[in-house]
Amino acid sequence: MSETNNAREIFQSAYESRYTWDENFPGYTANLEIKQGDETYQGKVKVNPDLSVEISGIEDEKVRESVYNQMRDIITHRKRSTFAAAHGKNQFKLGEKDSTGAVEILVSGDAMGSNYKVRGQEITQVSRVMGPMAFTINTKESLDTGNGYVSTAYNAVFRDAKTNELKGKRDFEETYDKVGEYYLPSRQIIHAISKDGQTTTTEFNFSNLQLLEPAPVA
Repeated sequence: MSETNNAREIFQSAYESRYTWDENFPGYTANLEIKQGDETYQGKVKVNPDLSVEISGIEDEKVRESVYNQMRDIITHRKRSTFAAAHGKNQFKLGEKDSTGAVEILVSGDAMGSNYKVRGQEITQVSRVMGPMAFTINTKESLDTGNGYVSTAYNAVFRDAKTNELKGKRDFEETYDKVGEYYLPSRQIIHAISKDGQTTTTEFNFSNLQLLEPAPVA
């Protein structure tokens, strides 16, 4: 029982040390430039206080949808949720400690079969299974905002859940700027590597980052 409690405490401490936007987050707007190979697109992004996303100025439907999905991925990690709401029903158990000092946290009760590694106050690895696909996310670098950490360099490895065959890999580099009281993404570079080694690089550059004005109270 003590090991179970210790595993929960370790994971909860790391979970609550992530940088997230608080309940007063006003939303923001930004200009966006996307580069992929010889192609460049310009547009605008608006993130509302409820964290819904609006993309404008990009005519190509596939590119617009890709930007929308990428923004949703970024925002998902900044959305605040209590530990009880996200993991209250799960059971935790300590696993092995690796050569870097990260300890494995084994989870039961999670629909996606998630397991983690925690080093210090940071979650450094997430492993999940979603249908036929298994993926592992490894954090390489992070930014300490003073109000929690945010990953700035990480990779995601995708494998067949049944055969463990490598399906692809993505390397991420992210930069954040502080605007007012909040850290907002200002750049993201994604190197998508196929299973046969072909690499496609996509760059998202956000400029003119501005927080939305809170609506006046009637």
